Amino acid sequence: MRGTYQFDVAVIGGGSGGYAAARTAAAAGLKTVVIEGGTEVGGLCILRGCMPTKALLYAAEVKHLAEHAETWGVRAGKVAFDFAKVMARKKRMIRDFADFRAQQLNAGKFRFIRANAAFLDPHTVRLNNGKKLTAKHFVIATGSRVAPVPLPQLNDVGFITSDEAVALKKLPKSLIILGGGAIACEFAQFFARFGVKVTLVQRSEHVLKEFDPDAGAEIEKVFRREGLAVFTGTKLVAAGRRGKLKTVSFEAKGKRITVAAEEILFALGRAPNTAALDLARAGVKTEPDGRVVTNARMQTSVPHIFAAGDCTGPHEIVHIAIQQGETAIHNIVQPKKPRCMDYRLLISVVFTEPQVAFAGLTEKEATARGIKFLTASYPFNDHGKSLIMEAKDGFVKLLANPKTGEILGGLCVGPSGGELIHEIVAAMAKRMTVHELAAMPHYHPTLAEIWTYPAEDLMEKTG
Repeated sequence: MRGTYQFDVAVIGGGSGGYAAARTAAAAGLKTVVIEGGTEVGGLCILRGCMPTKALLYAAEVKHLAEHAETWGVRAGKVAFDFAKVMARKKRMIRDFADFRAQQLNAGKFRFIRANAAFLDPHTVRLNNGKKLTAKHFVIATGSRVAPVPLPQLNDVGFITSDEAVALKKLPKSLIILGGGAIACEFAQFFARFGVKVTLVQRSEHVLKEFDPDAGAEIEKVFRREGLAVFTGTKLVAAGRRGKLKTVSFEAKGKRITVAAEEILFALGRAPNTAALDLARAGVKTEPDGRVVTNARMQTSVPHIFAAGDCTGPHEIVHIAIQQGETAIHNIVQPKKPRCMDYRLLISVVFTEPQVAFAGLTEKEATARGIKFLTASYPFNDHGKSLIMEAKDGFVKLLANPKTGEILGGLCVGPSGGELIHEIVAAMAKRMTVHELAAMPHYHPTLAEIWTYPAEDLMEKTG
């Protein structure tokens, strides 16, 4: 397979998608190289995404529970915290995760090169150490970076991003968060629960716009109850300074509103990290934002070049990046037995409290695609185990095929929602119907048994 090329497969990027591709290629006997140019090794999830944010959020949840211990007759006294120790624990954990990933990359059955790469032609990349490298196939897995700011004035005023937020040494007294997606909402609750005065400004009509509106509305309700100022349906118009404070002005419901805080957190999404790759020289087609265009086989417009992870999408989720990397290599190894990505079992989780998670189709997505469905929901404030836990916010919802009763999707806004959603993923993987889910034994009292209520409701409405 090698021919005149130095490598069978060159993977550009050593994050989750890139490592999965390299591991799979090496296991298939291909001569493989991974090229990683980041200042740190590990990828977004380990270094600045999933793992550090969840470590911080769990610390905030422990503090919140301690502050409300009287609910269960427990006197915890005045709850104090040491922010430096909160961040130090997070740092230790992330260092362990990153060190393990670096060990995997360095000890793998492939070559690992620390350098930035840019294409010279479809089979050659130039490294910033002055060397060139050729490969028969490439997998682009360079991840994402913080999206460009929509207001040039923000660059003058100054702001932090999620990259800096997970590494703060001191809490600001007040904070404006621009955005209403998963990153924005998770940081909003984290900072608020550690005593920061938080104002969240979202462009869409609800936060978490990828979910159904009822999910976003529930989180907004909880945020406002916990003291956050939440503005939705806004249009940013200006940023500036007022003394030592930073200001943001926006339009909402026909009015111009200006808010001020010590710091601004820019959380309006991420963009593909592909600008430095010179993809045009390889003939690889990209979207205007730099996103690499691929087919379901993870193949780009150049047949021997593939892509995986955040640089291509359509979902910026770790387990999907891994699946995409593995799929790309399968199709390199076995082109006559191609494998395609299937997003039917898509999962998305936001680790606020309550947690928000969906699997499969949302009502919004099903409606947009013209897919017929029936839906039923059930609230946690009428469920035994959640009442015991004093976890009364949220609900579960199921979507089902009107004729067959097959489960098309599930939504959970509630305690341990990220865990509970996996019951629906398992059911959908086996194409179970609501009839089968309702008949499946569930232990009492558990949170999981709440799924049986909408299932029973739909069972009566479907064939």
